[in-house]
Amino acid sequence: MPIALTGPALAVLLVVFGIPIVQLFLTSFNAPAFSTGNYKAFFGQPANVRVLFQTIEISVVATAICLLIGYPTAYLIVAASKRLRMALIVLVLVPYLTSGLVVTYAWIVILGDGGLINNLLVDHGLISSPLPLIYNRMAVYIGMVHIMLPMMILPLVSAMMGIDKSLMAAARSMGARPATAFWRVFFPLSMPGVRSGCLLVFVVCLGFYIAPAALGGLGDAMLSTFIASQVRSSFDMGRVAASAFVLLAVAIVVLSMVGLDLSGTSRRTAQPSLKSWHRLGEFFISYRAKRWIAQLYRAGGDGRWPQLVGIMFLALVMFYLLFPEVLVVIMSFSAGKYLQFPPSGFSLQWYESFFGDPSWYAAAWMSIQIGFMVVILSTIIGTLAAFGLNRALPRLRSFLTMAMLTPITFPVIVVGIATYLGLLKLGLLGSMTGIVLAHTIGAIGYVLVIVSASLANFDPQLEQAAMSMRAGPLQTFMRVTLPLIRPGIIGGAVFAFLHSFDEVVITSLVGGISMRTLPLKMWEDIRHQIDPTIAAVATLFILLPLVVLMILFVAGWRSTLGLQRARPVPAA
Repeated sequence: MPIALTGPALAVLLVVFGIPIVQLFLTSFNAPAFSTGNYKAFFGQPANVRVLFQTIEISVVATAICLLIGYPTAYLIVAASKRLRMALIVLVLVPYLTSGLVVTYAWIVILGDGGLINNLLVDHGLISSPLPLIYNRMAVYIGMVHIMLPMMILPLVSAMMGIDKSLMAAARSMGARPATAFWRVFFPLSMPGVRSGCLLVFVVCLGFYIAPAALGGLGDAMLSTFIASQVRSSFDMGRVAASAFVLLAVAIVVLSMVGLDLSGTSRRTAQPSLKSWHRLGEFFISYRAKRWIAQLYRAGGDGRWPQLVGIMFLALVMFYLLFPEVLVVIMSFSAGKYLQFPPSGFSLQWYESFFGDPSWYAAAWMSIQIGFMVVILSTIIGTLAAFGLNRALPRLRSFLTMAMLTPITFPVIVVGIATYLGLLKLGLLGSMTGIVLAHTIGAIGYVLVIVSASLANFDPQLEQAAMSMRAGPLQTFMRVTLPLIRPGIIGGAVFAFLHSFDEVVITSLVGGISMRTLPLKMWEDIRHQIDPTIAAVATLFILLPLVVLMILFVAGWRSTLGLQRARPVPAA
């Protein structure tokens, strides 16, 4: 019964999240009386309905902007050479792994009244007073798109790299113009990536909390901010539960409408297109053959402008993704009393302020402790769950996988409210154990996905060969399976640590007054004062993904080297 290996993960998820969210759902209907009073009260207030539609509007617009920018960016990345493609993917991964809190802080530094843009315009005499670049809807979109754009680009790149390039060449050989071949062949085949990216971005945007609260004004509040304020003020659990499930209902409706069999859809869409071109080609085959041969040997000087435009567009996107982080790193070494760019001199004063302030390094030490405990717990039970699901029946595997991924697919504020209720029942609110459990339910999902991907490429015949030589199940796992899936386990552990180290929303709900992690301390300082020490803290957050990428590279390189050494040498 390998499915029994999923028991520990399911137990943690059920106790901390599964059962509480069912109780939360029943509470929203005033169980056991079962009435819709809380939902009527929610929709009976025009302000609530306005915030709900505003949340959907902001999420839709942010998703559309990410798609408009992300699709051509992914297309250009896939079209690049192999080395350049890998470099561009790494440049996209860096902001993807960087804390959203750091990105939000960077845009406050850039767009604020005393920020980079306003200071440059005032210094050059272009304006006399600061422009209102922050605390409005545009600033919210800038921050949200920056955070979510990598999440749109990466699924698109994955889908586009799986498209057979010969299909485009076949369409061109039948006389199709480049634009026609793209829209009739390439674009339909890339639809799975479009759907996946849009789903991810939209659902995550629904639960956005940090960027709208820090960059937007009073008229830009989203439903997650409204729910968090309800928890802190009135704490009417029935009203809070109703608001949370209204937000969750929007996410579930979108997932049920769009989250279908993507691969089958893309194939059905592409085939009629190719068949129609083939039928037309039968009538004009001789003419098109001559035209294709003529164009094949014609000088290609007219393609320079599109190539130049593509390079400029890609450079602008990378500048948009990386410049705010680079700016924060440079300004953290400023010798002035305030953040300024360019810095008046080089100094480590803000780093000295960080390590010299007990509140800062105590928060950092707490985050590190919690992160490592989350890594140990989630990596062990997540790997066991992945191993069990890999050997389970397909339908059961699909159901249990979706159940285990709900903490990272539901809006984060809904997960936070359910976790709050679960830890309240366990008496673990405001404790380190409670925070570890709250972070673990999300970290299990990352470990499960990454380790499952490693097991999908694992050849079970290697285990059978080891057992045929009298190796026991444990010895086979330790000597054969574990070394081959070690990169996936390391990758899952690293992402689990990043998930825990960067968590703000759930920690703010379940941490209480005494438990202050580094992201929570940073968020409180951003809201109340722009302390230049935050720039030093943000730099440490930015360096963390670079260290993560190095660890993943070394783990993958060592695994490949080990496989090459273990590969038998053919006899001469």
